Amino acid sequence: MRAGRLAARTGRLAVVLAVAAALVGAGAGGAAAVQAPNAAAASAPQDACGALAADRATAPAERGPSGADAKAAGTAAQTVSYRQPTQLPIGLWSAAAITLRVPAGTGTVRLDLVSKGFSTDSVEVQHWVPTAHKWVDLAVSGGAGDFPTKGGFSFPLSTTAAVAKPFARTVALRLQDLDRPGSLAVTASYTDAHHHVYRAPVLRSTVTRPQTRVTGWPAHAVLVRGGAAQKVTMTVHNTTDRAYPSVATLFYAYGMGGNQVLAPDDLVLQQYLAGTGWIRLPLTASPCDPGMSAVPRPVAGTRLAPGATETVQLRLAVAATAPPAVTHAEAGFSVQSGDATLASTSLPFTLRAPAVTPAAPGDHGQRR
Repeated sequence: MRAGRLAARTGRLAVVLAVAAALVGAGAGGAAAVQAPNAAAASAPQDACGALAADRATAPAERGPSGADAKAAGTAAQTVSYRQPTQLPIGLWSAAAITLRVPAGTGTVRLDLVSKGFSTDSVEVQHWVPTAHKWVDLAVSGGAGDFPTKGGFSFPLSTTAAVAKPFARTVALRLQDLDRPGSLAVTASYTDAHHHVYRAPVLRSTVTRPQTRVTGWPAHAVLVRGGAAQKVTMTVHNTTDRAYPSVATLFYAYGMGGNQVLAPDDLVLQQYLAGTGWIRLPLTASPCDPGMSAVPRPVAGTRLAPGATETVQLRLAVAATAPPAVTHAEAGFSVQSGDATLASTSLPFTLRAPAVTPAAPGDHGQRR
């Protein structure tokens, strides 16, 4: 990932989600509104709290393009051909390719992107370098402003074939968006050493992600210290045309009041498992912020095929020992696929003391 392109998300939420994401990485080895996360969430596990970077699971060795991905794009009549899928699921690499049928020589391949609904700063594009056996980021020329919707990606390309003889050269590419749904238009081109520009027709794709729904959490939830638990359900439905290899649900919570903060022992979090019933989930304190997180089972995540649905049922209670100075807190869900946050939702709640039963008449110690 290009350093510095995605600004780090700030605030308690990013730090707590970073801790939870790190736990997932280790393990892999009325209705609330679901919000689209900022693109910077992808870098939170590394940036929000430096101590977390070492806890991440070792990245697997890179895989090159498949045989189908390396095949020539377009037709022999096209000077420059480009292909990419009609859907680009967020957080997944999507295969693309460019084929050049121009006189051999040295030139530059360029992809001009126009986005709608998200910034081109959240898009990653790489090309496969067979001699190095790795994917390499393309050079970036970003658009203007804090939320650019136009960007250019390029890399040099050369061949040793005879200059007068046409050649067909296919370069495997891959791209992904890490932000939110929308659309992406890509125009591929090749500029040769004589500054001749050859362009492929523009291609447009829909940028999408699984749909997430949270139910059961009241708009103004109140949890009583030592009282009953509040149930909440998150459902993730893969509405894309691609399988997500590992979708994990993360839970976070934090609360502060006066000089007191909520600790893991102050909350009781349980998950319902079919065939087992309710089990308690351990909450882990953040090492660098007064928050906590938990990873519902399965910790390593669930493979979500196109059309498949995954449901997580939790219930949350406040222990009787929770600090009285904390009267407002926030919990929440995050849906994670690798380093990409697909969705997140906030579950605020108020903490109250148990109701005091008034003394019955005559129970005041009066003398008869």
